[in-house]
Amino acid sequence: MPPTVWFVNGASKGFVESTLRRGDKVAATSLETAPLSRLTARYGDNLLPMRVDPDDRNAVQAAVARARERFGHLDVVLP
Repeated sequence: MPPTVWFVNGASKGFVESTLRRGDKVAATSLETAPLSRLTARYGDNLLPMRVDPDDRNAVQAAVARARERFGHLDVVLP
């Protein structure tokens, strides 16, 4: 079964890491991406961390478009 591709707006490091550990791919937005970016050393291209204000609708929409471009599709979107 192919990995699930997640888009998580306002992501927490714990949730993102547990999802990546399952073998899924994650586009994760947060106001502070340093904790998420540290996970890229371990999970590489399976993680796309993006600094986005979750209350900025246009920024979130742009992040969704970037995630689709990177992963080809999204299976789960958590606003």
